[in-house]
Amino acid sequence: MKELDSVVLTRDLPKHGLKEGDIGTIVLVHSAGAGYEVEFIALDGETMAVISLPTEEVRSVARREIPHARQIAI
Repeated sequence: MKELDSVVLTRDLPKHGLKEGDIGTIVLVHSAGAGYEVEFIALDGETMAVISLPTEEVRSVARREIPHARQIAI
């Protein structure tokens, strides 16, 4: 995965109000495969979180997946 790729969260992150399946954008790839800096935004464009995540906590968007809207509780 590379910068500006959309990724899917693979586990809940309650501290940030995020849930497994939420979609973010890679804004930085850490060196040596150490993970990614991922930005999660609301549909109105507000940044909800920018989080450093290890590679196993995000995955690529799969073919024929559909996004889902929900209110974030922060």
